[in-house]
Amino acid sequence: MRNFEGIIFDIDGTLTSTNELIFATFRHVTEKYLNKKVTDEEIISLFGPTEDVILKEFMNENYDEARKDYMDFYEAKHHLMADVYPGIKEVLEFIKSKNIPLSIYTGKGRDSSIITLQKIGIIDLFDMIVTGDDVVDHKPSPEGIDVFVKKFNLNPEKVLMIGDAPADVLAARSAGVKIASVVWDSYAREKVLEMNSDFVFETVNELMKFLEENI
Repeated sequence: MRNFEGIIFDIDGTLTSTNELIFATFRHVTEKYLNKKVTDEEIISLFGPTEDVILKEFMNENYDEARKDYMDFYEAKHHLMADVYPGIKEVLEFIKSKNIPLSIYTGKGRDSSIITLQKIGIIDLFDMIVTGDDVVDHKPSPEGIDVFVKKFNLNPEKVLMIGDAPADVLAARSAGVKIASVVWDSYAREKVLEMNSDFVFETVNELMKFLEENI
């Protein structure tokens, strides 16, 4: 009997090395429209709401132009600054081979999520994609987990959330599902390691071995 019957992935820092691309894109629009240089730490402090929410707050009357600029830059630089982590596609294909429902739950907006999933060639592997634009309350709200559990009629105790951030841990706990924290590229590694996740993986290979034994 398998231990997990549904699996949910975060995107940034979990499936893809997009953190530096996000930092660069935010810096591009803040320098252009606000004449302001922001640090990685300042950008991380904004994480939670989607890019749209953050840009609306900061750009005011320049929002429409800044949003288009943000997405254009993000897409144009994607192949230069971000890629799927080695081994992740094989992990996803293994899960799919077991006929296990597979979902995304990310705080990113839908446009940037789709850009990334298409660029790295894994979008067709997911049965459901829940972004920050698709929920009322963003992570650490469990809303994106709850809709997946309900749609596929799953037992929460047999669902695994895989993510790199503290918000993933909190969302999983609120939803009553298991949490696997991956720290191969986490921007909040030390904080995550203090949160006593159900499982912690330092490498994609470790995650694959775990899944091979549990699904």
